[in-house]
Amino acid sequence: MKTILTSLVISLALGLAAAPASAACYADYKARKSAPFQLHYGVIKLPANICNQPRKISRNIQKRISVGGWRLLNVMSVFGPEGLQQRRASAGRFFLKY
Repeated sequence: MKTILTSLVISLALGLAAAPASAACYADYKARKSAPFQLHYGVIKLPANICNQPRKISRNIQKRISVGGWRLLNVMSVFGPEGLQQRRASAGRFFLKY
């Protein structure tokens, strides 16, 4: 009986470890380029494991947008999928680009 209970507890623990930590999250942000001077507002999908970690969010966004020559000015907010449609028009071509 003890062996069965131990096996059940281990199976449950492994199952929980394999489950996703949280649902998808997104951030809206402002960025700029220097030459020529440009600004943009964008929406980006974040890795689920950093959704509650502001420093990691900023670093992740900066790394990804720097490919296009952009510098992160600020992260406006972090939100779930329910906030995507209301931001689509404002983000324009920077909606989920990076």
